[in-house]
Amino acid sequence: MKKRNFHIPVFVPHKGCPHDCVFCNQRKITGQTDDMTVQKAREIIDNHLESIEKHNKKGEYKAEIAFFGGSFTAIEREQMTELLSLAYEYVKSGRVDGVRCSTRPDCIDDEILTLCKSYGMTAIELGLQSADDFVLQCSARGHSFEDTKRASDLIKKHSIELGLQMMTGLPGDTDEKSLSTAKEIVALGADTVRIYPTLVMEGTHLWDMHRRGEYSPQTLEQAVSLAAKIVPLFRDAGIDILRIGLQTTDNVNERTVIGPYHNAFAELVYGRVIRDKIESHVRENKIHDRPLEIEAPKEKISQITGHKKENLIYFKEKYNIDIKLI
Repeated sequence: MKKRNFHIPVFVPHKGCPHDCVFCNQRKITGQTDDMTVQKAREIIDNHLESIEKHNKKGEYKAEIAFFGGSFTAIEREQMTELLSLAYEYVKSGRVDGVRCSTRPDCIDDEILTLCKSYGMTAIELGLQSADDFVLQCSARGHSFEDTKRASDLIKKHSIELGLQMMTGLPGDTDEKSLSTAKEIVALGADTVRIYPTLVMEGTHLWDMHRRGEYSPQTLEQAVSLAAKIVPLFRDAGIDILRIGLQTTDNVNERTVIGPYHNAFAELVYGRVIRDKIESHVRENKIHDRPLEIEAPKEKISQITGHKKENLIYFKEKYNIDIKLI
């Protein structure tokens, strides 16, 4: 049986980041405005572990402390070491299996990786966002794709799990560039990936660009359709997709952002992946005006029917096909 994975999120919002990317408002995304202290981190970790250990048997899950929300390897070294030291206490006690963090590609070197690994770091996620240097420049990322390749190679050299995060719909981006980014992620040997459609949040440069008419976000349909083409590339390469779309919070929802937001974005994408597969079969076999039987495990039924049964409606209206699930 596959183990459940738990990431215990400790957010260090916008700490250490040397750049102000056009899309970024980490304090809004995380809902956290205060600085992270060791005491706060301990309370967060203890609260999460209490819930995890209460509802799961040891050995049936994997838990990692995750320093998210900023550029962890770029924060003041004393604070980084203090937080790593705290996390390592839980690693040594056996209550967690490791530590992970998110950071920028240009904030990685051998010295940092050696330090992180000495404190039980098991995975590092890089904010790649795009493999296209023009898109990175338009987004004010402050690094190049070469920085990502160098950092990825170093992380794998230190035998640390490599995670890469990509965004679609950035300024200067196209579907073709996003698909190329996904292919580069595969080529870099990523172990995990996150896919985020770009959302326009108040308090960002992108918000101002949108108000001036200089940027238009993807529609929900465009974002779902593109992500559904990207997902199979990662699945075929054996890359674990950790997340698709930003998590819904009090600060990130349909009332607070502009762009392709949906509180079940991943469900829409996975449903579209299956819809595309079924449609390919329908076209190849010229199926029309008759029932189509699909045999599938129970856990796949909701993806086949689609969000609010939209896939069943789609095939009925377009091909006059009634799908029967077995």
